[in-house]
Amino acid sequence: MNKQAIRDRVELIRGKREALVKLLEQPDIGMLRIDVNQALEEIDDLLAEFDDVFPATDTNG
Repeated sequence: MNKQAIRDRVELIRGKREALVKLLEQPDIGMLRIDVNQALEEIDDLLAEFDDVFPATDTNG
């Protein structure tokens, strides 16, 4: 898998993160809130690691 394919998949994940944020704002999700929080933490960690390994200025595709 090349860098661009990885970037495309990570951007897809980055775009779907907002759906979890909106879900977390729902007052009636009960115990699901724990799982949503965990998913957001893991996505944020993944995105931070990705940005460290593949900085936006890296054009060596």
